Amino acid sequence: MPLTLIEAAKLSANNGETKRAAVITMFARESSILAALPMQDIQGNAYGYNREGSLPGVAFRGINEAYLESAGVINPLVEALKIGGGDLDVDVAITKTQGEQVRGVHEQMKVKALAAEITRVIIKGDSTSNPREFDGLQTRITGTQLIPAGATAGGDALSLSVLDQAIDQTTNPTHIIATKAIRRLINTASRTTAVGGFIVMNKDDFGRPLYQYNGLPILVPYEDNGGTEPMGYNEANPGGGAAVGTSIYVVGFGPGLVAGIQNGIMEVRDLGELQTQPVKRTRVEWLIGMAVEHGRAATRIWGVKNAAVVA
Repeated sequence: MPLTLIEAAKLSANNGETKRAAVITMFARESSILAALPMQDIQGNAYGYNREGSLPGVAFRGINEAYLESAGVINPLVEALKIGGGDLDVDVAITKTQGEQVRGVHEQMKVKALAAEITRVIIKGDSTSNPREFDGLQTRITGTQLIPAGATAGGDALSLSVLDQAIDQTTNPTHIIATKAIRRLINTASRTTAVGGFIVMNKDDFGRPLYQYNGLPILVPYEDNGGTEPMGYNEANPGGGAAVGTSIYVVGFGPGLVAGIQNGIMEVRDLGELQTQPVKRTRVEWLIGMAVEHGRAATRIWGVKNAAVVA
């Protein structure tokens, strides 16, 4: 059964793996998307599954009449695991002067960068341009699951009716993924009587504010250490013009829908002091990928410009 990172951290802690539990919790804290994405354990280096293409035909018949034979369409797919991770080095002079606990501070900085990169790949990954990463949502979503915000050059304001359409068009939707700016615009719209929109605020597993629209939590991909947003206003628009649009994703996280895949929980190994360098090294490595097992488990609205939300 797929586990979220929070559940995996609890499992590691119960097994006495406190170091691994702490690092896994860091990943969940640094990325709300990674915290929500369930991870399915698989054997080997790839995951094969069948995606439903079309249902078989059915009909009514009369007495002594036969049914026309009809079969559904199943599309077999294979998702390969990719290797993500990094080495977390802390100079021994720092640990001597500030104590071993300082390694945790530097490890958290490294984990923040790794979490931001994996989150970027979940959204923007493209294995054709970089075979070391897996395909993200933007690369995968095509056809009718790709909804234009409009046809205006330079993009269109988000319409809540279009967002509602995307939610209705997604099988078992569980989350919305959007930028901080879009989340603010939706929140502002909820206070505008001419627009409306049902938005509430709860708390996530770490006590931070978690906004919800129509019961779906709004997940925000945070900036990396350089301040770059993976979903900034730099995308092309359906109507052409300047590339100043962004996207909103409605996803269904869960078994048979959108889930991460991994060969075991991420490994966290304390390698101690290196012989070639006076540093103490912690290595984090994760065999990770993503599977979209249902053709309507994710929907993308593209061409959204930075403007007030409309009804």
